[in-house]
Amino acid sequence: MLESCYRPLERCFGGGGGSGGDGLLWHMDLKPYAFGDYSIAVVQANSSLEDQAQVFTSPSVTYVGVYDGHGGPEASRFINNHLFPYLHKFALEQGGLSEEVIKKAFDATEEEFLHLVKRSWLAQPQIASTGSCCLVGAISNDILYVANLGDSRAVLGRRASNGRASYSTAVVAERLSTDHNVGIEEVRKEVVALHPDDSHIVVHTRGVWRIKGIIQVSRSIGDIYLKRPEFNRDPLFQQFGLAVPLERPVMSAEPSILIRKLRPQDLFLIFASDGLWEQLSDEVAVDIVMKNPRVGIAKRLVRAALQEAAKKREISYEDIKRLEKGVRRYFHDDITVIVLYLDHQQGSPNGKCNDYRTVDCTSTPVDIFSLNSDEAGITPQNSP
Repeated sequence: MLESCYRPLERCFGGGGGSGGDGLLWHMDLKPYAFGDYSIAVVQANSSLEDQAQVFTSPSVTYVGVYDGHGGPEASRFINNHLFPYLHKFALEQGGLSEEVIKKAFDATEEEFLHLVKRSWLAQPQIASTGSCCLVGAISNDILYVANLGDSRAVLGRRASNGRASYSTAVVAERLSTDHNVGIEEVRKEVVALHPDDSHIVVHTRGVWRIKGIIQVSRSIGDIYLKRPEFNRDPLFQQFGLAVPLERPVMSAEPSILIRKLRPQDLFLIFASDGLWEQLSDEVAVDIVMKNPRVGIAKRLVRAALQEAAKKREISYEDIKRLEKGVRRYFHDDITVIVLYLDHQQGSPNGKCNDYRTVDCTSTPVDIFSLNSDEAGITPQNSP
């Protein structure tokens, strides 16, 4: 079922790069799936694209994944290759999706990445310092599951109820995921409470709160050196200057999970890495989706975020587009956006929902400039 995820990447892509003169922007304007249409866009800011994303669709289930890497692209690429197959495997074994299935898939992906770190240790010890936020959505039998680690975010656009009629033209934003970022006071208190004997578990440095002065997110896949003290103490790892004295793990891979029945007033879902949410509020993003055509809607959200980033630096988006990857990271992060329209409740005027029988997987590029099949086969062991 998931075989299409592992074909050469150009067979999975539904769009192209170089959009509107921005050579670091890739997009897929619109593609059908069992419940409507979806759109994807990604813009690269880092020297290596650390965001990865994918959408798996079939008549019975839809999976959406946004993986925002840090410290390098290895962890997000690894999740891109392993998480959906685990979801599929455990769902088959247990007769369908459930909270337990999702947790098992996250645990298995984390454990497999740990095994990769161990296998790669002598040749590539720095892989222990790579990690990734992980946001997953799944729709099956009109039930929506949202699971996340880190601060990528899922937001629902739904028709507001006016209390008198079931139909309203007003649309509200409903956040479906939990941000695991110690910049949020509640998360900071949670981390501090788990480490009462460590007065420096959360430190304000370089303008933000960070765990051990290093990282802002409290949950992830990877970041093995902050979860397994033995890696941190190894002299081979310490030569990279990343050693932090640890007595026990300071991060976890336990996802927050929301389960919700889809309702007639639910119109669309936005799944995006924090590069989008740093620039746009939930409400602004929902308003943009509601007021614009479907075709290219994810690209429109990315461009709105880039225009906001440019405005903050008192330059234009045209100026940002001229910057090279790497340099561009000083102006904005990698940004990934997936928008799913939910037409199943209203029925589809073109018969798409009833006729959709395709099993398909669309993946964003491993790197904006690496769209060939050779790059598709790269595993984290061989990543630069």
